[in-house]
Amino acid sequence: MKAFRYVSQGAPLQWVELPDPVPDPGWVVIDVEVAGLCHSDVHLVDGTIQPSRRPPFTLGHEVAGVVSALGEGVSDHAVGDRVAVAIIAHPEVQAHYAPGIGVDGGYAERLVAHASTLVTLPDAVSSVHAAVATDSVVTAYHAVRTEARVRPGEVIAVVGLGGLGLNGVRTGVIAGADVYGVDVNPDTFEAARAAGARECFTHLSALADLQPDAVIDFAGVGATTSEAVDVVRRLGRVVVVGLGARNTTISNGNLIRKSVELRGSYGASKDEYRQVLSFIAEGRIAPVVEEIPFRELNEGLDRIRNGKVRGRLVTRPKG
Repeated sequence: MKAFRYVSQGAPLQWVELPDPVPDPGWVVIDVEVAGLCHSDVHLVDGTIQPSRRPPFTLGHEVAGVVSALGEGVSDHAVGDRVAVAIIAHPEVQAHYAPGIGVDGGYAERLVAHASTLVTLPDAVSSVHAAVATDSVVTAYHAVRTEARVRPGEVIAVVGLGGLGLNGVRTGVIAGADVYGVDVNPDTFEAARAAGARECFTHLSALADLQPDAVIDFAGVGATTSEAVDVVRRLGRVVVVGLGARNTTISNGNLIRKSVELRGSYGASKDEYRQVLSFIAEGRIAPVVEEIPFRELNEGLDRIRNGKVRGRLVTRPKG
């Protein structure tokens, strides 16, 4: 089978031929229909974050496809089932089962997944939307609903209007909040307004007079988190999702004087993923996606690296 492999820091993913995988007991083989491209893969290749395993291995953690073989003891799924692989991070992180993180991922024609991570897809949800929902949508959903605890009538700011941020805007709107978008690139504003943002700005400081109840930082470039602490209201919440910088300097005075709650947010639960699928099936969430040929995977990651993507890129490893 064809795959793109991570071989070393700073190097493009390598196009290779691999043997077809065979499932161990409790595992299944999935023919990958769609894989989403994520900024965290760019961070890994560039060295901003470190891999959890030694290379070479296959990246790609946003995966949807069809079950093609069952390992011994698997009874909850059958060959031919349409499934996605949930990246389970709550109540406990199960990174050892996560595709592209703990095991080989979806930048390949096939992969093996542990049966406990599979979620059967509703007929009304496409494989494209199901794949990006495993991270881009549900990570944003968890950050807004669970970590930021956004409630009806609140004012929230979503920083970084890429794939995750747009879904964060939409999640805030579904929660009944007044949502404002922030991004250094004004070209992102149209999509954010379409998702329900009341207005968008290039700097968080423009929201100082509004004193948001919560700021969800999907950029995480350091300055964005610091500014979030400065503009959020007293007793407000700041949630950091993005990995744009390794370190952040924060005003201790504002953090302490305003009793700001500062939280990190990572992934989501399997139940949250099912909730997101139901929103997609109902048409309440419509992820913004663009499909690229599998052969152009490295070019797609370059576009993400250079901020040239609106929404989420996806690819079909089997063409």
